[in-house]
Amino acid sequence: MSFRPAFALASLLFACASSMAATLAINVGGERSLTTEQLLARPDVATIRVPNDVTFHRPMTYRAVPLRALLGITELPAGKELQVTASDGFVTHFSSKLLFGDAKKRAEPWLAIEPPDDPWPKTPGSGDIGPFYIVWIDPAASGVSSEQWPFKVDAIRIAPTLAARFPQIAVGKSVPANSPIRRGQTVFAAQCMVCHKLNGAGDASVGPDLNRPHNPTEYFQPWVLKSFIRDPKSIRAWPDMKMPAFDKNAISDSDLDAVIAYLGYMAKRRK
Repeated sequence: MSFRPAFALASLLFACASSMAATLAINVGGERSLTTEQLLARPDVATIRVPNDVTFHRPMTYRAVPLRALLGITELPAGKELQVTASDGFVTHFSSKLLFGDAKKRAEPWLAIEPPDDPWPKTPGSGDIGPFYIVWIDPAASGVSSEQWPFKVDAIRIAPTLAARFPQIAVGKSVPANSPIRRGQTVFAAQCMVCHKLNGAGDASVGPDLNRPHNPTEYFQPWVLKSFIRDPKSIRAWPDMKMPAFDKNAISDSDLDAVIAYLGYMAKRRK
């Protein structure tokens, strides 16, 4: 056997072994680690069809297990949420209401598992998104946001809410209850803190802190900042750019205005 075929065979075996060795860490009352093989062998694994996949922007079919059954719990403790982390530094959170709300009409979360012998397509911006990906059936029923479809998932755990852990992201008591600034904090926590920190607060590490050393409202005019969030490449682009575009399906105009109002408010509360 020549060197090239031997090298190719070795590379193939290594890739297969790496895929088979993928593990998911779960801590919702007890730590456990599940491999791809173990997950695909579960009796509740099923083939599901996702009509409008957020990542691929088209219908997709997956081998998956129901997330609630995988967790094995029916509620989250008070003041806690489900934290989902990815190997690329992305971190998102699911509230108890999102996961365990009205059973008669709610979105259904599934953990999609990439089969070693049938890899998922690569995406233009993220490449390989496996081996684990949380997808939703009927996401609109529970108001699931575009940033609550995490891929490259490597760990799921119960954690205190972002507001409890990071008081430096909170708005002051003097801000009226109906202020868009308060709505902006909620949207920012769900849509922006999956990649960014603010005042050093947060778990994600994909993008920069959005208040240190400067807040984007300090160097972008409002219309430019809106355009940048809607389509980053329309304002500034570089080869390793990671920020996706947020269309009106991801963030409505009113929510985008609220996020910018919150950022402007936090620019004066740098800590």
